[in-house]
Formats: sequence, C-alpha cells, structure tokens
Amino acid sequence: MDRAARAAADAGLAGLLIAPGPDLVHLTGYRPTATTERLTLLVLTPGQEPVLVVPTLEAPDAERAVGAPALTLRDWTDGKDPYAATAPLLQGRGRYGVSDNAWAMHLLALQQALPHTTYASLTEALPMLRAVKDAPELERLAAAGAAADATYGEILKVRFSGRGETEVAADLAGLLLEFGHSQVDFTVVGSGPNGADPHHEAGDRAIERGDMVVLDFGGLMHGYGSDTSRTVHVGEPTAEEQRVHDIVREAQDAGCRAVRPGVPCQDVDRAARTVIAEAGYGERFIHRTGHGIGVTTHEPPYMIEGEEQPLVPGMCFSVEPGIYLPGRFGVRIEDIVTVTEDGGRRLNGTARELAVVE
Repeated sequence: MDRAARAAADAGLAGLLIAPGPDLVHLTGYRPTATTERLTLLVLTPGQEPVLVVPTLEAPDAERAVGAPALTLRDWTDGKDPYAATAPLLQGRGRYGVSDNAWAMHLLALQQALPHTTYASLTEALPMLRAVKDAPELERLAAAGAAADATYGEILKVRFSGRGETEVAADLAGLLLEFGHSQVDFTVVGSGPNGADPHHEAGDRAIERGDMVVLDFGGLMHGYGSDTSRTVHVGEPTAEEQRVHDIVREAQDAGCRAVRPGVPCQDVDRAARTVIAEAGYGERFIHRTGHGIGVTTHEPPYMIEGEEQPLVPGMCFSVEPGIYLPGRFGVRIEDIVTVTEDGGRRLNGTARELAVVE
C-alpha cells in the first residue's frame, strides 16, 4: 500500500481509491464475501495512513482479513451517507486514480460530494501498479505454473479421438483442481477447424483422428493465476501441420529469448511476430503476443506493438504466438515468463514439440 501511494504521488495523483476486486486483493488480501451496492473503498493518500471504508456489517470480516496496524477501518451503517464518511479522507480537490471495476454509482456520488475532484482509471493512470511481483508472488505464480504443467502431462494420457471437446475440457478442469487449483477459469479445447478460433469455447464437436487440437487452460492457485497453451495432434500430423507447429514453436522461443530488463514490451511481440511473418503467415497471427498475469489472468503489461513500457525484473506475462488457418486448424504455444535480473525465466516447463495423442 505504501508503494502504491508513492507511485500515485509520482504520477501526479492526489491518491488512489480502490474498490473490491483484484486491486484490493493485491494490496490488502481482503476479498469481501459479497460485493453489493454498499460502498467498500480503500483510500490511499501519499503521506497518510491507509483507510478502508466498509459497511458496519462487514467490518468484522475486514478486520480479520487485514486489520491494524496495516490500515484503519472506517465503518458506516445502513441509513447513513457513506460518501459523507469518505469525503473527509480526500483532499477536496485533485485527481484520483480509481480501480477499473469501481461501481459508477459510487464514483458519481463521490464526484457530487466533492465537485472539485477528478478521476482516472488505474489502467490509464497507473497501468503497472500490479505488474512487478515480489518474491512471494513469484513463488505462487511458479506453483500455479507447475500445477498447469502437471495437468498437461496427464492430459496427454487420455483418449482424444471419438470424444467431445467438452469431455476433454472437463478432464482438464478436474486435473487442475487435483493438482491444487482452487478455481478453474478456462479450458479451451479447439479441435480441427475450431482451433482457428483463438477463444473457442469447448463444444460438442467430436474430436477426430487427424485433428490438430489447441489446449489453453488455467485458473487460480493460492490466489495467483496459471495460463498455458499447447497444441497436440490426434495421430501423425501431415508435413504442413508439422511445419506450421514448428514455426509457432520457433516464434515462441524467439519471444522468450527477447525478454530481458529494459527491453520495451513491444520488442517481445516483434521478435515472435517476425518469425511468423517471414514464414509467410503474418496475417494469420491475429492477436497480441502476451499479457500480464497475477491475481487476474489478464493484466498489464501487454506484449503488443506500440507498448513501449520497459520490462522490469519481477514482471510476469505470457508469450503465446499462434497461427490460425480458418476452416482448417490452429496452433498456439504459451508459457508464462518472468523477467529476471539478466533475462527471462519460463514458469512452464513442459515440452513444446508437437505431441501425438490417441
């Protein structure tokens, strides 16, 4: 919280207003059991003690989750004006950063109570707030990555041919939970032509021998995310399928090799994209190369052209180039990578070669 308040001051902000959601979890560890219309707001002001405004009925939970001396609780009861309780914590004027998922009704009411204040979303004002992970966060991300790796190792043993995509997706979900995840967020199983849709939802299509199958899966473990992709083939691939997979593997490796402190995020995208473009498939790589990961699966920084934010040790993000041939098949390979003092380290270690499954 202290680092966040100082970052706000460096950005010219009067303070930060953090609503329930990933920013609040990241800063305090507090996740309200029920996010309702009642105002809950962490107020961080440079040079001042942090204050958490909470409904009185939720104050005991907040006290147990965070409590003194980390911050001061200021509670308000039903029938009272929560904005009147919050207004004195703000300076009455200035520009505040507000977590992106704050309710509009709360922000508009604060603006009415404090007409000389202005607000900016944290994605705009402090996009790197959660980007740099400390050692405990890195340990959690590494554990989540290892659990996803174990899941992939086991899914290679199941039968694909003749089964529905949803069946394999259910296998993936069960394995993620078995290996320690508390929450499964997604299990993409894109077989044959469905693999050409990067965000295909697993459907009832029966997987056939000769299909390329994109697997993309992840969730939360100890509050931090996993996200990995591998592409497998049911039976032996054709020469073209093998070549496309080899191009993506080379591109993914190039993106990972580009990771080092001081390098702009866009250079990771450029490194991966150049390999695919030079192979003649540039128009078939239709998404960014990567996204940050932490308490949410997608967060800054983003590996995309135009993002000049330099990489900093402790940043964690995906490197996941792909080639998508509509009506035919797709290939994607994804690892989570963390920036080290002298390069990058993958948090996923499973084989990236094209695996043949039954």
